[in-house]
Amino acid sequence: MSGLGYVRPMQLGICFHREEPAVTVTERCRQAEVLGFDEFWVIEDCFYTAGPTLAAAALTATTDITVGIGIMPVVARNAAVTAMEIATLAELAPGRFHAGLGHGVQSWMGQMHARVASPLTALEETFDAVRRLLDGETVTVDGRYVSLDEVALQPPPSPPPLLSAGVRGPKSMEIAGRCGDGVILADFVSAEYVRDVREQLGPGEHRITVFASLDLAENQDQLAEFRAGIAHFVASVAEDAPISLRSAPFWPELAERASAVGWYDAIVAMPNEWWSTISGVGVAEDVVRYVSSLQAAGVDAVAFFPDPFDAAVATATAGERLLPLLRELG
Repeated sequence: MSGLGYVRPMQLGICFHREEPAVTVTERCRQAEVLGFDEFWVIEDCFYTAGPTLAAAALTATTDITVGIGIMPVVARNAAVTAMEIATLAELAPGRFHAGLGHGVQSWMGQMHARVASPLTALEETFDAVRRLLDGETVTVDGRYVSLDEVALQPPPSPPPLLSAGVRGPKSMEIAGRCGDGVILADFVSAEYVRDVREQLGPGEHRITVFASLDLAENQDQLAEFRAGIAHFVASVAEDAPISLRSAPFWPELAERASAVGWYDAIVAMPNEWWSTISGVGVAEDVVRYVSSLQAAGVDAVAFFPDPFDAAVATATAGERLLPLLRELG
């Protein structure tokens, strides 16, 4: 497996929301670095800002923090161009760039007329070609979705960057285990889901990165307000919930409650221990409990999504109040 391999102890990061103005990315990345976060992740969602551009700005504005992209859809660019983008970013800051590739949201791919009949095949072919190009190979391939004729990067990056898959289902996880350095998990990830993913990835050292919602409350009154706010979002996805959420141990009971009172009311009324099973929404002790459960399940890095409408303040609060407690986990 190429790339930088396992990263220990647990790495802690901050995410840059898709809604945040692009002009603020350098300030936010510098802030995260000064506060002591290990990683800064930019998000490429259609049709907001472009991941490689944001990552380049963040890398050139900082000196130590790792910058990642979560994720670039494999069908949105030619595989050779994807490898060129990744190699360029890796050369800007050797050892500090982490690339994420994935299927992309299929409805968005359809809007671009880039949706394919077999997303799994497209993922595996692209991962294989990009990985080989980053490793310095000359690649000739005639696949279903990736065709290259004696393509080689000039020069390939040294060292090759981490290449992770932002995927969910077991078949995609199997591809990530064969072709990638790790996976990026999102959407209310529980320790139980992480253990399932570890098994699906198969043998080898695979880095698991989790993107986690963060609302750090000072007291119970503020906590109730935060949970009421995020409950709207959880309820909006619950009827077609991602596998990460459906893997939570309380899911059957939550679904039963929702059938009686509706998703929003059922989610707002979730007990404290349920919230700290799937998110960083709580007082500091709740968030530490959540991260500790992920670490015990085998997670290597957690990157938090702060409040997108007050991201700088939320990041500062997390760095000052939460980061020292999380560092004690080792």
